[in-house]
Amino acid sequence: MLTQAEKGAAFAELHRRDGTFLIPNPWDVGSARLLAHLGFEALATSSAGYAFSIGKPDNAVGREAMLAHAAAVASATDLPVSIDLENGFGDTPEIVAETIRLAAATGAVGGSIEDATERPDDPLYDRALAVERIRAAAEVVRNPSFPFMLTARAENYLVGKPDLKDTIERLQLYQEAGADVLYAPGLTNKDDIATLVSSVDRPVNLLMGLKGVKLTIIEVAAIGVKRVSVGSGLARCALGAFIRAAREMQFGTFSFADDAEDFRTLNSIFGEGRG
Repeated sequence: MLTQAEKGAAFAELHRRDGTFLIPNPWDVGSARLLAHLGFEALATSSAGYAFSIGKPDNAVGREAMLAHAAAVASATDLPVSIDLENGFGDTPEIVAETIRLAAATGAVGGSIEDATERPDDPLYDRALAVERIRAAAEVVRNPSFPFMLTARAENYLVGKPDLKDTIERLQLYQEAGADVLYAPGLTNKDDIATLVSSVDRPVNLLMGLKGVKLTIIEVAAIGVKRVSVGSGLARCALGAFIRAAREMQFGTFSFADDAEDFRTLNSIFGEGRG
């Protein structure tokens, strides 16, 4: 297995090289190993995907369990792993800094911090506090023994405040505070994405796999997006197939098995075992 330092160096290099790369989101160790087997170069955990896998809603897992999940995924393959750390599991810069310190100890080589409060009546942190939270996180990983890529997320579009100007200004401030990667999940308009990319000086992560969005990897690469993730998309896709299969069984048929992956193929990928 590669060391954490080697994974960190590989992850940093992905952000420096030309072109766009995919960073899909597993929801457990098995899906992480499958993505590694398929040839992807890096992985990012999904807070929602993991929560769904243990029967909880998003933002209901907690820091300890989320970090244990991240450690399991990070140790499952030689791929670099970035952790979805939600809003850092607390409001204050001190809590966010501690979350990043703990995240770096899991074996992961990156992590994201949101500016969403998780409070419906006040969904985004005040800019000044949001910036201090990112600055505190950046200071923790500024001189580690391995590269750790800090992603700052502007959550405007996911919390019902689709304001491109505010989104860009927030990401510009997070960039100045030390973020390595910038991310505004929920942006789907090609022109808006291009405006964001041209307004910042850090790699931009784009969330894809959203219903009704027809952009391709070639199109987003042409406007300068550095990396593409899918959030909980793969987990929801798998759970959707599961629900459809279960509903079909209730009607007495089992044609879902025609679309199931071959047992021997999966058993070979995962190694010897019993089904």
